[in-house]
Amino acid sequence: MTPPRPPLFLARQSYRRRRMMDAARLWPLVGAFLFFLPILWHTAETPQPDTVWGGLYLFTAWTLLIAGALVLSRILSHSDTREQPGQMSEDEAPGPG
Repeated sequence: MTPPRPPLFLARQSYRRRRMMDAARLWPLVGAFLFFLPILWHTAETPQPDTVWGGLYLFTAWTLLIAGALVLSRILSHSDTREQPGQMSEDEAPGPG
């Protein structure tokens, strides 16, 4: 009888953890995009910029970025505590060379 073959895909938990790490790495770029987005706004009614709506938008985007970073950090910290205490994660495993 032949031994079982290793799975072709990553384990579901490590795959999700890596995607969350990717999302955490892209989060500052999302923030930069949201902060520079008001530059593209054009006011058609008045020649003066709408500072009230722009300020409200920036503080709302800032609050959502903080909340999103909190959620991402909680998800990533909980995935670290679920691993076995004596088992090294794939990120900590020594590489070749």
